[in-house]
Amino acid sequence: MSDLIVVTYPDQYKAAQVLAALQRLEKALLIEMEDMAFVVKETDGKVKLHETVSLARIGAKSGFAHGTLWGALVGLLFLQPALGAVAGAALGATSGAVGGASVGAATGAIAGKLADYGIPNDFAKQLGENLNNGTSALFVLVRRAAPDKVLAEVKKYGGTVAHSTLSADAEQRLQSALSAGTAA
Repeated sequence: MSDLIVVTYPDQYKAAQVLAALQRLEKALLIEMEDMAFVVKETDGKVKLHETVSLARIGAKSGFAHGTLWGALVGLLFLQPALGAVAGAALGATSGAVGGASVGAATGAIAGKLADYGIPNDFAKQLGENLNNGTSALFVLVRRAAPDKVLAEVKKYGGTVAHSTLSADAEQRLQSALSAGTAA
């Protein structure tokens, strides 16, 4: 089960900086994030949502895999599973796609665009509307983490926990670390 954590920052650039730090931690295998996004409320009051997970890419990968699987199954009927898998993956090259996309990948990409995977956009935008002008908020859906190592990195940026699905103790520990970072 993943935990949603939303942290607000007193300027419009800090959420993007923390997101970059978390992505570095993810590459170091210290945190695994299912989804991440940040909202900026500019000084003129405009709210901008920045998503980092490409839903079209997720859908295309899923569609490609399904196309390959179904092609292999159909190929089994004709005693040619390898040919069926290749045909299922490559069938229906679409114009404008690099190298051609499979029908499964194309439909998966469309489904990905229509789905609201991970952090709900409406929730992020609504919270963004409630921010003060010139501030930002980071949304992270965490699958697992090495809390001590992650906290040591993110506390430098400060911030205020605006929402989380963490236990009360874990949320308090996070807020204490962020507050200690703000004071430093």
